[in-house]
Amino acid sequence: MDLRSDKPYALLRHGLGYVYPSIRKHIKADVAIMGAGITGALVAWHLIQKGIQPVILDRRHAGMGSTAASTSLLQYEIDTPLHKLIRQVGEKNAVLSYLLCRQAIYDLHEIAKKLPEKPAFELRPSFQYASYNSHVKDLEKEYLLRKRAGINLQLLTANDVKNLFGFQKGGGLLSADGGIIDAYPFTHALLKHAQDKGAIVYDNTAVTHIDYDYNNVVLQTEWGHKVTAKKLIIACGYESHHYLPKKIERLHSTYALISEPFFGKDFWHENALIWETANPYLYMRPSSDNRILIGGKDDAFYNPTRRDANIARKTRQLENSFHKLFPHIPLRTDFAWAGTFASTKDGLPFIGSIPERPNTLFALGFGGNGITFSLLAAQIISDLLSGKNNANGKLFSFDRRGAGVA
Repeated sequence: MDLRSDKPYALLRHGLGYVYPSIRKHIKADVAIMGAGITGALVAWHLIQKGIQPVILDRRHAGMGSTAASTSLLQYEIDTPLHKLIRQVGEKNAVLSYLLCRQAIYDLHEIAKKLPEKPAFELRPSFQYASYNSHVKDLEKEYLLRKRAGINLQLLTANDVKNLFGFQKGGGLLSADGGIIDAYPFTHALLKHAQDKGAIVYDNTAVTHIDYDYNNVVLQTEWGHKVTAKKLIIACGYESHHYLPKKIERLHSTYALISEPFFGKDFWHENALIWETANPYLYMRPSSDNRILIGGKDDAFYNPTRRDANIARKTRQLENSFHKLFPHIPLRTDFAWAGTFASTKDGLPFIGSIPERPNTLFALGFGGNGITFSLLAAQIISDLLSGKNNANGKLFSFDRRGAGVA
């Protein structure tokens, strides 16, 4: 599956990273993880903390799928606004989902600090503005619900938006909790640490067939070798649908650019993450190397040829949208790329097992919160495999209320 265009900025900036051999023998393991992107790397890190040494396989080089194209915003705000999510999954579950995503930002920060190779992590506020005046009422409703849940945020008026950010919109929500971490180098730091602690990582090892039974799972690789594991974790991102008996996601194409570097490093209020209420939404953030990253203008299809052919046109649209907000910032695009992502009906991830796949757990962080969802999946799955019940797993189970088909 073609997950991204050829030259995402993270790959150009950070290079190949760590590389690992392909599989060359039959292997037995307690736990096998399919996928060496950000999700698989976080699962591996958590398993290592619990004394479980997994085998990790990826059909590409590590991190070279969607992770290399990630725009790496860390937000607790789920693609589905809280007031709508409450109608789908109930207030208790909706609020808890938001609170878990908020905590995940700080849990990721703690992990980054513990790694020998400390990836750059920055806590940033998150600002969502009303794309249209008609959206202000929903933001006011959203503000009251989040405040009642104990989330630290401010409801901004049109004057507040103008004073803090310099552009004219009818209102917005300024949340204290947000952050950025470059997913690609973070993934490599996680995998290298896991390997140093006893995990085994295999690059360029495609799994061509899986046999599931009630004793173990057998992975047949393209080189003719088998991996026999007591438990399998599927963390293949948007390619995971190949291993599910029914459709749970909708695939989209998304676009991003990053500017040339600026001499200054302060662009707007606290260099907050900025995004809007429209769907699909425009979003932007300053990078750690004094650039501005902009993304959005999504298309509701999966077609790599059409997607990549749209990059030049979508780049112009992203530039125009940015200049309407910040005409005084002389942004020039340095690199642009496109990728595929998946959404779910309620905006929540799918984490856990299904009856049709014995001894298999899925870590599917679909949606705009892919990194924070991956952290939650890693926590839930590592608890389950170490014999600890994690009650939060029910929130993201395949049979949860409101899940359905995307």
